[in-house]
Amino acid sequence: MKIAIVKLSALGDIVHAMAALQFIKAYDASIQIDWIVEKGFAGVLENNPDINQILTVNLKSLKTNKWGFLQQINDIRHYAHNNYDLVIDAQGLIKSAVIAKILGKRIAGFDANSIREKTASWFYNIKLNCSFDTNAVVRNAFILSRPLGLEITSDQILTKKPCLYFTHTELPLDGFFKKDRRNIVLVIGSSWDSKNYPVDKFVKIAKGLQQNCLVVWGSEQEKQKADWMATQADNIQVMPRLDLNGLKALIAKADLLIGNDTGPTHMAWALNRPSITIFGPTPVRMAYETAINKVVKSSSVVNPYKLNKQDYSIKDIDANEIITLAHSLL
Repeated sequence: MKIAIVKLSALGDIVHAMAALQFIKAYDASIQIDWIVEKGFAGVLENNPDINQILTVNLKSLKTNKWGFLQQINDIRHYAHNNYDLVIDAQGLIKSAVIAKILGKRIAGFDANSIREKTASWFYNIKLNCSFDTNAVVRNAFILSRPLGLEITSDQILTKKPCLYFTHTELPLDGFFKKDRRNIVLVIGSSWDSKNYPVDKFVKIAKGLQQNCLVVWGSEQEKQKADWMATQADNIQVMPRLDLNGLKALIAKADLLIGNDTGPTHMAWALNRPSITIFGPTPVRMAYETAINKVVKSSSVVNPYKLNKQDYSIKDIDANEIITLAHSLL
């Protein structure tokens, strides 16, 4: 059987979905799995032995190059020549549903009551119901397994193998790690400013833990914040810019990751590394809590159907709460 998974973005959403692959392969090792993804996120899928082909689209480029639309359609039509027995739209957006429709005739996806863009469900002939406020990992496991007649249990998710893979990095990561201290990765950025825990409180956490803290960054603005942090505490190091392979390799070696609700933070869960995810305007369903993966949430009430980007309640979370939790994980 040959299946195509359409999960274009974002980084954290892709990470949440990847956990299901090992259980699909355990159920039937002969299933061939291709994954259609935005080009910029392909790196997170690379080196995964459960994926046969990573097929990319570049829909983001259409924002500046409208003439590229036909090329994107032609690329997707070319992918359809793989003759998929089943296409699963795990995204639930109109754009992902259209891609699924081009890829094959038998298409599975969420029903209209389970997604924001309800029109997307019109493109599916296998429609599955799963409440939109269900935990993100459970929800992805559901949509990827049920069309195959498979059920992935909570016990299986809790005992999963690491589901991110990486190769040797040219950057000598060992040089940033300390042998006489625990090594903690700090993820200080995200896609919205209101999702970001204040950097001065990250500094307070670093000072309170007195371990080796490695700050990762993804933009020049985040780099400036990281550089400032390093001037405030001698146990804070700013990492060089990392690609997705390097980021996976770094997190896999860390004793703990502390970060905002964003893709790199969720990588710690996928790699079975201890983590603390800090939530403000987004729902905690975006993290899968385990004995080593914990969340801290601000006091604000979140509507998962309509997120409030002006909710800056994350800044009110006491750094001591995170320090205490971190001590329990180290």
